[in-house]
Amino acid sequence: MLALVGRTPGGSLLTALLCCAASGCGGSAASPPNSDATLLLDFTPNAVHAGVYSTVVRGFDTAEGVTLHVREPGSSTDSVKLLASGRTEFAILDIHDLALARARGEDLVGVMAIVEQPLAALEAQPAIRNPRQLMGRAVGVSGLPSDNAVLRSVVAGAGGNPSRVRRVTIGFNAVPALLAGRVAAVTAFWDVEGLQLHARSPAIHEFRLERFGAPAYPELVLCVSARTLREQPSLVGATVAALRRGYAVTLSDPQSSVEDELSRVPGLDAGTLRAQLDALGPAFAGSEPAFGTLDRSALRAWATWEARFGVVPRSPDVGAMFDARYANAPPPPDA
Repeated sequence: MLALVGRTPGGSLLTALLCCAASGCGGSAASPPNSDATLLLDFTPNAVHAGVYSTVVRGFDTAEGVTLHVREPGSSTDSVKLLASGRTEFAILDIHDLALARARGEDLVGVMAIVEQPLAALEAQPAIRNPRQLMGRAVGVSGLPSDNAVLRSVVAGAGGNPSRVRRVTIGFNAVPALLAGRVAAVTAFWDVEGLQLHARSPAIHEFRLERFGAPAYPELVLCVSARTLREQPSLVGATVAALRRGYAVTLSDPQSSVEDELSRVPGLDAGTLRAQLDALGPAFAGSEPAFGTLDRSALRAWATWEARFGVVPRSPDVGAMFDARYANAPPPPDA
């Protein structure tokens, strides 16, 4: 596995992305793969996937020699299973799901970041002004290991004692559980459930994970099997290059990217997509110099956090878990 690269100073993200959209981002093999491939989303389509749809609607995939077929997962576990079994070539995974899969022995590899920041947060009743106030109260969690880690990390980061918080498993019903007052707070994704909650109850307080001591890690990652990376590197490189061009459109012309997604998923609400994309904008790149970057120091800090808060029993080996050769490739010098 190739080594990750660290941050490199200088350069404008938007300028680099515009160059990508105009003439390709580099990183794919010299000869195009001329292949079809399936890309499985992590969740039902929302604004975080706008760049994926811009990629296929505008033909950036075929320009790189790959025809991408975008699919929605049937359940939260489908993506890992299908990727590990070779029934899909690419999948967008939550980084915690990737860590858990590798801890179980699945040889999956992250090849590009989709967002560069955590999307997890605690959403709390208006009376809760500090996560410390959750001690002695009920907090709804889905039951996923990462939810417990988020809760513990935020409460501890605010100076509270996480062991004094009463966890209640509510499945994936964060929005109705909080609005009905059944719990004092819920773990949620701030770009989806958080926006839904604030639209219904603007006084709800939001405590984002990275603001309470967690490192800035890439929540969502494009993943492949190690076998695909080994046997079809040109396919991986072409797909990463195409997606970088698609997300360049998302960042430079969000409205057009929303329209691209609506053209493929017409049942989505345009207003909701726009609101999500407005909120997500800074998370697509974070402090990185280019979209999709996999930063070694950020991932190492995440790996330490991941084990410390119990998502996995030991720190993931980021050198084996990620391959940055395509995501960190610079745009062509003549772009």
